[in-house]
Amino acid sequence: MNYEIKLPLFEGPFDLLLFFIERDELDIYDIPIFKVTTDFLGYIKSMEALNVDLASEFILVAAKLMSIKAKMLLPRPEMDEKGNEIDPRDELVKHLLEYKKYKSVIADLALLEKERLAKETRGNVKEELKEMALINNVESELQNLDLFKLYKVFEKVIQKFELEQNKPIHKVVQYPYSLDAVKEDIIALSKTNTSTSFVDLFKDNHDKIFIIFNFLAILELLQMEKISISVGEGFNNFWILPFSAPVEE
Repeated sequence: MNYEIKLPLFEGPFDLLLFFIERDELDIYDIPIFKVTTDFLGYIKSMEALNVDLASEFILVAAKLMSIKAKMLLPRPEMDEKGNEIDPRDELVKHLLEYKKYKSVIADLALLEKERLAKETRGNVKEELKEMALINNVESELQNLDLFKLYKVFEKVIQKFELEQNKPIHKVVQYPYSLDAVKEDIIALSKTNTSTSFVDLFKDNHDKIFIIFNFLAILELLQMEKISISVGEGFNNFWILPFSAPVEE
């Protein structure tokens, strides 16, 4: 039996985000960042499972969503100059609204372009035919050819070749970590040890991305009430503990 998997194709990451928002009838001004991030990463994993090359824009927006998610989990929100709380989602909402506005007129512009291409330019037919004859007259071109013109053509070709050779190449590196796997490791560690220092998590792996994954995982586990933490003096370190419900006085 043959199994056929079909995934919707999107023109860009914002197109995908708008699809999730419209599909689930979400408020674009109050986006549930946890759900949207989960759906976005799930789509990326599905594409990776099919060995489909993802554009760097998708990876960039995924990182931005995780950054917003981390900021919303932090207990201390950012404040502006007037003391008002800054919503980490504001910039994302602004980009989505701009994209939605331009997307709404794409169909109309495509129709206008199609109608314009179907029209013929009016003009003097005899003069146009003469110009076409001169353009296609090889002997006339050779008569006006000189060394300077050949040099200019050669120079343009060399410049174009150098631009192609020096064109920047963007390479997206997939890190060998996942948030779910790191969370499972931390939960298992909290069950086997009475307390674990945050610094001790990186004795064997000093990769900056690995540290970030662990920190995000701890924030999520705290919110999910899977673990507890104890902060040391000077706030230079903290310890991961098994979860214990707060004692009511």
